[in-house]
Amino acid sequence: MNLKEIMYARRSIRKFKDTKVKDEDIKYLLEAAMSAPSACNRTPWEFYVVTDQEVLDKFYTIRPMRYKAPLAIVVCGNTNYTLKEHLADYYIQDCSAAIENILLGATELGLGSCWCGIVPQPDRMAQAKEFLSLEDNIIPFALVYIGYPDEEKEPRTQYDESKVHYVK
Repeated sequence: MNLKEIMYARRSIRKFKDTKVKDEDIKYLLEAAMSAPSACNRTPWEFYVVTDQEVLDKFYTIRPMRYKAPLAIVVCGNTNYTLKEHLADYYIQDCSAAIENILLGATELGLGSCWCGIVPQPDRMAQAKEFLSLEDNIIPFALVYIGYPDEEKEPRTQYDESKVHYVK
């Protein structure tokens, strides 16, 4: 698949087969994530790879959208590496870019994925910190469920000309 085909084929998958994701595919996704742009190249991201069924089940209590995926990658911001003061929230853009690379990489590998937000919900953030025993400087930003899809969705674009504005 070329990049355009991957982008159009990338869809939120919510039904997964009970098949473990290969370790080399997980590493590929993490390498893709860390290839994302980062403000001033601070790379304030941390990635928690969750395959433990008990921990995956706990995440259901945060957001009742557990799709029975065999893998979740929790993408976090590390405040030790964020820009300072009024620029600190750029970690949100950095983590978002990393997540998009995970989603596209998963599609390329024939895996399904679904991005579920944690930030800015304080209750979700607190629970995720507890489930993963995160230190105070680690902000759980989002989790991405990943696995072999047990549903098919047609590729699509959501291009809408009415949302494009040219300033000349």
